[in-house]
Amino acid sequence: MSDRIREEEIDGIVKLILADLNGEKNIDAENIENKPDKTEVRKIVNHLSRLVFPGFFRDRTFKLYNLKNSIAVNVEDIFYHLQKQVMMALDFCKLRGTMTEEDREKESYRICRVYFEQLPKVRAKVETDLLAAYDGDPAACCLEEIILAYPGLMATTVYRLAHELYLLKVPVIPRLMTEYAHSETGVDIHPGATIGDSFFIDHGTGIVVGETAVIGKNVKIYQGVTIGALSTRGGQKLSGKKRHPTIGDNVTIYAGASILGGETVIGENSVIGGNTFITSSVPANTRVSMKNPEMEYTTRDNRRVKEEIKQSEEWFYMI
Repeated sequence: MSDRIREEEIDGIVKLILADLNGEKNIDAENIENKPDKTEVRKIVNHLSRLVFPGFFRDRTFKLYNLKNSIAVNVEDIFYHLQKQVMMALDFCKLRGTMTEEDREKESYRICRVYFEQLPKVRAKVETDLLAAYDGDPAACCLEEIILAYPGLMATTVYRLAHELYLLKVPVIPRLMTEYAHSETGVDIHPGATIGDSFFIDHGTGIVVGETAVIGKNVKIYQGVTIGALSTRGGQKLSGKKRHPTIGDNVTIYAGASILGGETVIGENSVIGGNTFITSSVPANTRVSMKNPEMEYTTRDNRRVKEEIKQSEEWFYMI
């Protein structure tokens, strides 16, 4: 007996699904031609990386590599595909209201032209992030290793590319870009966050930075850090309001720390220890850490031994 599903069973399943597509649910939309394509957006991100790091991510389909020609071909290709995606995304934009197809075509062209004018600014910021990563990580053997291998720099670069589209009020696409980086690196940075120069993410996995977070210059954060909202129970009523913290310049946030709330401000030059939970502001030049933890050992004869861990400088920085 074959394990393959029979044709009549397939027909039955298809009829069942079609009957359920009654147009009453938001997920019933059938037109696939008027929505941004995740796969296309991911390709655009990868092609933009060639403009940010032209000597590292080249198009291997060309046997001969000429920088000027390569950039020209890449820009034309990105512009064409990005405009198509932006044009479709503008259908979803509440701020612009209803737009005709002609209006969307003109606006998408304008957005892409302005966007490409911002790329030198983006590259300048990525350069500061690269140098911050090298200066802040003794494990980095060279700048090239950071560009090719560090997930934190990838996540930050994609965020900076997406943020410019977010500022241009392009819906959906900036989030698709940062969620691509999220899936690749484990770092979730909302494109609406405001992040200053020399931003260094070490290790990266599990980091979350919310939409209205404001992060100053020379900030360094480790894996598992959340810069998030204190509560989202208000749902859409909270849209547009500041829900996430402000982090001052020269702040270091160690692994597992959670900093929450739109009114929470971490003052400049502060150090936030690992596994801390902060929901109120911290003055500048402050060091925040957990109380000394206590380890408990159980010996083979079931005798319990407790040992207080001294909160040394080394322990503080490693947690």
